[in-house]
Amino acid sequence: MSPISTDIMPPKPKSGRGSSRVSKKTSSTSKSKTKSTSQTQSGQTKSSLEETLVTSHLMTPGAEAAAQEDLPTTAENKHIVFQPNPGPQEDFLCSPEREVLYGGSAGGGKSFALLVDPLRFCGHAGHSALILRRTNDELRELIHKSSEVYPKAFPGAKWSERKSQWTFPSGARIWLTYLEQDKDVLRYQGQSFTFVGFDELTQYPTPFPWDYLRSRLRSTDPDIPVYMRATTNPGGPGHAWVKKMFIDPAPANEPFWATDIESNATLKYPKGHSKAGKPLFRRLFITASLKDNPYLFNSGEYETMLLSLPEVQRKQLLYGSWDVAEGAAFTEFDRSVHVIPPYKIPSGWRKFRACDYGYGSYSAVLWFAVTPDNTLVVYRELYVSKVLAVNLGRIIMEIESEDGPMSYAILDSSCWHNRGDTGPSLAEQMNGEGCRFRPSDRSRGSRVSSKNEIHRLLQVDEETDMPGLQIFNSCTNLISQLPVLPVDKKNPEDINTNSEDHLYDALRYGVQSRPVPKNVFDLGSPTSPKQSFKPSDTVFGY
Repeated sequence: MSPISTDIMPPKPKSGRGSSRVSKKTSSTSKSKTKSTSQTQSGQTKSSLEETLVTSHLMTPGAEAAAQEDLPTTAENKHIVFQPNPGPQEDFLCSPEREVLYGGSAGGGKSFALLVDPLRFCGHAGHSALILRRTNDELRELIHKSSEVYPKAFPGAKWSERKSQWTFPSGARIWLTYLEQDKDVLRYQGQSFTFVGFDELTQYPTPFPWDYLRSRLRSTDPDIPVYMRATTNPGGPGHAWVKKMFIDPAPANEPFWATDIESNATLKYPKGHSKAGKPLFRRLFITASLKDNPYLFNSGEYETMLLSLPEVQRKQLLYGSWDVAEGAAFTEFDRSVHVIPPYKIPSGWRKFRACDYGYGSYSAVLWFAVTPDNTLVVYRELYVSKVLAVNLGRIIMEIESEDGPMSYAILDSSCWHNRGDTGPSLAEQMNGEGCRFRPSDRSRGSRVSSKNEIHRLLQVDEETDMPGLQIFNSCTNLISQLPVLPVDKKNPEDINTNSEDHLYDALRYGVQSRPVPKNVFDLGSPTSPKQSFKPSDTVFGY
């Protein structure tokens, strides 16, 4: 098989997705540069990182898996330029999906993997790759790392500072440059690439650069596929959109069909196309962990530094958690604690719904059940846009047709505002479809009190080890939005209402409406207005 500078070897199946090995033909020049090796704690012989060659299988995106024997250790492959660590780093380099994000904790070897990935096709003249960082200062480190690897993998590779470009003996090119503002992508208008990579993707506030550069992917060589790759840690200004695009649609390490981050709908070929109705392409999110990189993890020093960070940064950079964000309101949220598999709600449990209506934005509806031990369970969600109130009422009633009666229902009180000469209010329109509600509490302090109640419900009871709030994993939008809701900087007791808060509003309406169980230690009389809450409303029939 041809060396790395001219071709890639067919992939070897691994874990259902395949893996491959790329070898390099050792030249007399490289032989003369042999350095002494040292023994790693894992028993693996290595030299310095820049002397490592890709010895794991690099799967061509879209290629079929084909079995290959392990490459024997010989004089021709002992001089290594980069050797991927087993696990996520290797999986990243052999993923056939069109778009892949390699993200998680710091120190997992993500950036190095991104630099190595496009080398697989540098033996082809038609290969042109673009690797981006947000700022020029951040780019310096990538350029330095590339200078350690590229000339050794491909003797004769040359760097042009003026063009920010590597040129390889075959004529292949890799650009290493920065993209500071969204509008800067227009500099690539009219250009084409076979590979586009973003290092630290969450540093980009919007998905515009990613989406635009997807349009620059083109290849006239059937042996060179087009694909996009990205690496990142959680956090940063683009945390929310990256999470929507790669994290929320499917469990980690499971390929999925690409979705629209606004509607969550699968991207498909349009009507009239020969492939009408078929999904466009697949995405994949691969988790990164510090433990994946023995060069940093084994000593324990870097882990110690990460453990010393503040809570949010520690969860992001050490544990790779996407369920926390800088300035997030609900840091108590833990997917492993609060998200549960769906089950059939017993008929004897109290059920109710809460709704935040919006036409131009989104209408959010949540269905709740109360367990015998008073745990609040969100068992269903509805999240739709551009749906008229009357139609939303019909949809809700159709969904509930097999549920049995709701104990009560809560709707944003603004839906009762008089609409003047235009007809009935939004609440009255839904009521006309049999979808009845009572108004939410809009009294002074209600937003703060409901937020505090959500905090209380998210806490884990020390005796039962159970939280007061659980969410079915089918409620994907609520699970996505709740942990990253930002605090209002002007009013830390509330969330930022400019964020995507429709499901949060539905949640707080529901939480606030639920009667609190009486306790002998409560102040006041059980019959006093403050201690007796009636979830019924004679006007609306509950």
